[in-house]
Amino acid sequence: MTEFEKKVAALRARHEELLSRKNEPLEWGNGIYDKYKYPILTAAHIPLEWKYDFNEKDNPYLMQRIMCNATLNSGAIKWNGKYCLVVRVEGADRKSYFAVAESPNGIDNFRFWDEPITMPDDVVPATNIYDMRITQHEDGWIYGVFCAERHDDSQTGNLSAATATAGIARTKDLRTWYRLPDLKTKSQQRNVVLHPEFVDGKYAFYTRPQDGFIDTGSGGGIGWALVEDITHAEIKEERIINARHYHTITEVKNGEGPHPIKTPNGWLHLAHGVRATADGLRYVLYMYMTSLEDPTKVIAQPGGYFLVPEGDEYYGDVMNVAFANGWIADEDGKVFIYYASADTRMHVATSTVDKLIDYCMNTPEDGLFTAASVETIKKLIAKNRNL
Repeated sequence: MTEFEKKVAALRARHEELLSRKNEPLEWGNGIYDKYKYPILTAAHIPLEWKYDFNEKDNPYLMQRIMCNATLNSGAIKWNGKYCLVVRVEGADRKSYFAVAESPNGIDNFRFWDEPITMPDDVVPATNIYDMRITQHEDGWIYGVFCAERHDDSQTGNLSAATATAGIARTKDLRTWYRLPDLKTKSQQRNVVLHPEFVDGKYAFYTRPQDGFIDTGSGGGIGWALVEDITHAEIKEERIINARHYHTITEVKNGEGPHPIKTPNGWLHLAHGVRATADGLRYVLYMYMTSLEDPTKVIAQPGGYFLVPEGDEYYGDVMNVAFANGWIADEDGKVFIYYASADTRMHVATSTVDKLIDYCMNTPEDGLFTAASVETIKKLIAKNRNL
């Protein structure tokens, strides 16, 4: 065996050790969900064939020819008995692309399929695409709705100026994707999610209207809109169903995560909220529930955040960020929540439908004032004293 072959063998052994590493839940959680010791996907999980040229003549020093920066913000679906993530993979060149990674149990042994997804372009090609939400719709298709980013050519000379639209694609097997025209709206959109069922015979979208690529502006929160033809989707009327509020976790902006989970008690929603701090923006996850009869009617919303970056999750490309756009509810009621930390790596937290319903229905809402918060705590103290 040559020195080059020894290097390759050692590289493959180390990679396999990472991929096959068993994950384990952390002790002493909050009773709502369990977090796990290791991230489930990092840049190091990318297949070696995507990074290295293994031809010794062309790459005698065994250098990475195509480097990977991050694996983050994954859509999720249970497919053919496997837990599949449609991962946003970001290269060293800052371009993101989609790739499917699957696991037999949803918490470890995630392995990427042989090749990344080839996503067809819209009429106007996007410079970057990312953050796909996956919806297995009752019309028989699996839809992916994602952000399509392009330079804002109206701002001459400003290379940071961008526009965002909601790209739409659909598939029957997660391998071959058919691109539909981008969603037409009056405002920019970066967090759009397709509801899994028809509503009044139409396709329903959760939206996040905003005036600019970064700034929410007049956008009031998570919106709702109906579309007749998804092959030429256009939103003409949009209304806010989950609003932002001053001095809360949603003060700067909020957006729907994955599509909601249907339960006997209502639709379970996972969303992200953003507030400003002296150290920049802080992204956290929160939950709310809507009515089965009227998916636009909020019936419960626990106060404060549901999940935040902790420990090493805090550190990465964009500090202090937890973001989720994928979860899977098994038939036995177990829920796998897939979230990214610091725009760098993917994690999983596990709970159950029953626990999440209990959390939503029985956790006090945000009273929006310090006085209300104190009274809520005092009520709990008094209740415990009387036990």
